[in-house]
Amino acid sequence: MIGERWRLTAFLLLLGCGWGLTQPLIKITVTAGYQPLGLIFWQMLIGAALLGILRWKQLGKLPFTPKTLGVWLIIATIGSLIPNTTGYRAAFHLPSGIMSIVIATIPMIAFPIALALGNDRFSLRRLLGIALGLIGVGFIALPEASLPERAMITFLPLALIAPFCYACEGNIVARWGTAGLDPFQVLFGASVIGTLIALPLAVGSGQFFIPRVPFILADYTMTLSAMIHVLVYSGYVWLIGRAGAVFAGQVSYIVTGSGVIWAMLLLGESYSMWVWLALLCMAAGLALVQPRLAAPARVSETRADG
Repeated sequence: MIGERWRLTAFLLLLGCGWGLTQPLIKITVTAGYQPLGLIFWQMLIGAALLGILRWKQLGKLPFTPKTLGVWLIIATIGSLIPNTTGYRAAFHLPSGIMSIVIATIPMIAFPIALALGNDRFSLRRLLGIALGLIGVGFIALPEASLPERAMITFLPLALIAPFCYACEGNIVARWGTAGLDPFQVLFGASVIGTLIALPLAVGSGQFFIPRVPFILADYTMTLSAMIHVLVYSGYVWLIGRAGAVFAGQVSYIVTGSGVIWAMLLLGESYSMWVWLALLCMAAGLALVQPRLAAPARVSETRADG
């Protein structure tokens, strides 16, 4: 039993560190000048192809009905297209570590939405967690010394659109379900639909690009981040089934913390005292907002990249 617990904990750490790595990879990619819609097309295409390879035996059983099409369309739109478009734009202007801290607001935003939809019950403990999350955002937004450049503050609301979308996504799935689709079918179908939507949008907006030889660093980071997302998401779904939603949900702490550390190691970022205080508030807020008892698997409530 102890050995199994250690193995699951090590796997949880691996997932969190992998998810956290996607933030600096995205930062490197967008800094090269690639535009959001073009990036979304390639990342969703890569994700759909990789997931198709991993699950090719089940593709023939993929149900295609108006309800499943609706699920894929919703997940593709509010789970990828909108949050990634705004998130990639914000990532160009904000430090990668800040983006990792901001993403920790997902469960804090999700709670009031869950109350409005009747998905959850009111809790003072979780309300305090939301308050700590707001304080954490305030530590980033208000002090003049919190960010390397004060002008960056204008992009913080843009960065918050992604966690808002992910919070809505999780609550929609919790409230109305996925039309009988398992998490892998949801992710594959949404990736295919998202690819088909992103292509004309990227071409029409002039943001489409084709990576050409010799490939640049951004081409490799774009591909690697897409592959990591599919692998860690698949691993996360497996971990929910093996150890429960509450245990797997602790990946949020590791994603945020490792995202900050990866940004320091790979990008040489450094942070003010206010940012570290924000990180502490987010960690405390996450501890209070997350449920104490095991809950049904809702794989979309814990997100790290989009």
